[in-house]
Amino acid sequence: MKFVRFAWNGAIHEGVYEDGVIKKGSVHYSPDDIMFLPPVDHVGKAIGVALGFAKHAKELKLDIPDYPILFHKMPHTMIGHKANIIVPPGLDYMHYECELVAVIGRSCRKVKASEALNYVKGYTVGNECTVRDFVTNYFRPPIKAKGFDTFGPCGPWLVSADEIDPTNVELKTYVNGELRQHGNTSGLRHSVAELIEYVSEFMTLQPGDMLWTGTPEGISHIYPGDTVVCEVEGIGQLENTLIAE
Repeated sequence: MKFVRFAWNGAIHEGVYEDGVIKKGSVHYSPDDIMFLPPVDHVGKAIGVALGFAKHAKELKLDIPDYPILFHKMPHTMIGHKANIIVPPGLDYMHYECELVAVIGRSCRKVKASEALNYVKGYTVGNECTVRDFVTNYFRPPIKAKGFDTFGPCGPWLVSADEIDPTNVELKTYVNGELRQHGNTSGLRHSVAELIEYVSEFMTLQPGDMLWTGTPEGISHIYPGDTVVCEVEGIGQLENTLIAE
């Protein structure tokens, strides 16, 4: 099931996307008539994973430790499907990062990987926009590089966990219709279940918390005017256009 948060007629609504329309009870809305919102309301914690794919680390020529490299993906960055990404002036290198995002459904602490997926409510698509200008030893964790307003598009909806196998879904990114990134979650250094085990070892995960699991190789520069589509198999396409600040 695809759960949607959206704005229409001055109010925020929740519905289900089905058969090409958004259904809220007996009322149906066209996706073209509403404003998509991030699929999770009031995100408490959003944990990002840097260099989640070994091949992505290789393309950046970076050495990586065995354990997950974590950072805080701040809720103020999050925007919905079709919203604009605002590009600050004077940047040398800004890129997309298509990611599978897991959303926690039940409170958990010290969960083993074998049981971890039972605590996932669902999955969505994330675009972890990053400015590499600010990814240096002096800017780790990458708060500024990934922390600009609008740098966390996610959506267009939340797909229930029973419909997704997080160990084997295709990830693709298109820029202006051109395929630029293609990978599979089978290449993650740490699976969603392993990430939940690792994170819940030292913090309690609450309903609505998110895990942004990492992006495969294939990043490239994007510019104002570009339209970026991040696609995750079984979930759908997240589309956003870049505009200059």
